Amino acid sequence: MKLGIMAVAGFVFMWLFAGAAAADQRSYVWTYEYLTLSKDHAELEYYQTAVTKDRQSDNSSDWQQQLELEYGLTDHLDAALYQVFDQKENDKMKYSGYKFRLRYRIAEKDVLPLDVLLYVEHQEKVDGKNVFEGKLILAKDIGKVNFAYNQIYKNTYASGDSADHEYAAGVSYEVTPAVRVGVESKGNYRTDKYSAGPTIAWIGGRIWANLGAVYGLNRRTDDRQVRFLLGVPF
Repeated sequence: MKLGIMAVAGFVFMWLFAGAAAADQRSYVWTYEYLTLSKDHAELEYYQTAVTKDRQSDNSSDWQQQLELEYGLTDHLDAALYQVFDQKENDKMKYSGYKFRLRYRIAEKDVLPLDVLLYVEHQEKVDGKNVFEGKLILAKDIGKVNFAYNQIYKNTYASGDSADHEYAAGVSYEVTPAVRVGVESKGNYRTDKYSAGPTIAWIGGRIWANLGAVYGLNRRTDDRQVRFLLGVPF
């Protein structure tokens, strides 16, 4: 029920606020592209994610809310601080910790065969070990089609822990200047968990919003994950 409300609210929101915005449009909800904020520009972003482990035996979901403040340090480097809240099924929402990240664009668009962006993140957790995450982001625009691939390294700071090697990838098409549709896939090479599904991205007057879902491709993977993003530049 919550997932239905989330999807309907997302589409109604996009329809009500349609228009052109002074912001960089993101095409995906899990995959990063060759984008950073311009110098001295800021943006507030909201993430809502629902994870359903097994739709057959139990259709309930775990929820996560993230609030991100993003700022352009230069035209190629931006920084962001996230506050993270989690709600397990049949439990109350609680504060889980914060994340700090930097993104750096190498060169300018189309100078290299593939556009390259570097991403580093520190995750400070209330319960559990702190985590370092690094991403190599490769992207390319060909006409109205965007291709993006993220190679992801993730590990705790504790010696002896096994690192996770993950990926997120997407292909999207610009239907209109305000709307993109696409397909995303994400997975973990170490645990053999893989999923894929559709994404729609919209940009309006002073805001943008994306909605996407991925579905497990094997029994190791959560059955369904749904994410809604909302961005407000200022």
